[in-house]
Parts: sequence; C-alpha cells; structure tokens
Amino acid sequence: MKKFKFQLETLLKVTRRKRDDAQMVFAEVSRRLEAQRARLQELLHELQAGQKEYADLTGAGKTVNVNMIVTYNNFFNWKREQIEQQQQLILKTMQERQQKLKKLMEVITYLKSIEQLKEKRLREYNEAVLAEEQKFLDEIGLQLHARRN
Repeated sequence: MKKFKFQLETLLKVTRRKRDDAQMVFAEVSRRLEAQRARLQELLHELQAGQKEYADLTGAGKTVNVNMIVTYNNFFNWKREQIEQQQQLILKTMQERQQKLKKLMEVITYLKSIEQLKEKRLREYNEAVLAEEQKFLDEIGLQLHARRN
C-alpha cells in the first residue's frame, strides 16, 4: 500500500507559519504595552516627586516667589499632559493587542481544524492498512487450510 500522504500538508505548514507570525506580533505588542505601562509609572513618580519637592519648598515659614509658583505650575501641567497622552497611548495599544489576540485565536482555531483533519485521515489510512493486512492474512490462512485438506 502507498505511504500516507496528507493532501493539505502545504496548507498545514503555511498555517503553522501564520500562527508563529501571529504569536510573534502578539508578543511584540504585549512587550510594547508593558513598556508603555512602565513609562506611565515613571511619569506618575516624576509628578509625585515634583509635588513633594514643591511641598517642601513652600512649607511653613518659607518664602515663596511668583516665578517659583509659575514654574512648578507649568511643570505639573506638563506632567499631567504627558500622563494623559501616555494613558491614551496605553488604551490604543491595549486595543491593538486585543485585535492581535483575536487574529491569533482565529489562526490557532483554523490550524487545529486542519490538524484534526490530518489526524482523521491518518486514522482512516491506518484502518485501511490494517484491513488490507487482515485480508492478506486471511487469504494466507485460507491457502494454508486448503493445502492441509
């Protein structure tokens, strides 16, 4: 009997490659998201440090001038703006990550269906081989039985 050959082997290989590519893209977006979250934490820390510094400079009995107040106010506004932009960037990246995850899941589902089809065809092939071998053994048994009689 012929050796087992899956007709869709090329499709299976291409789909596996697509799965690997989708996994790489998803991992890249996930890494980028984590880096953006780390950057947001840095910005929040910088804002908090600036607020603490301002509180220390303007504590009880210390002289405060208008230039210092304006400078710190500008700094706080700038940091809040950076934080807002970073939060928006994180939201966009989270949406992109969700899309990449959806695409990855679609490719994985498609790949599983092809692999299940391959397993089914292999089982059918093995059953046919076994049936053919059994038929061959039955014929040999009949010939041996006929020779004895």
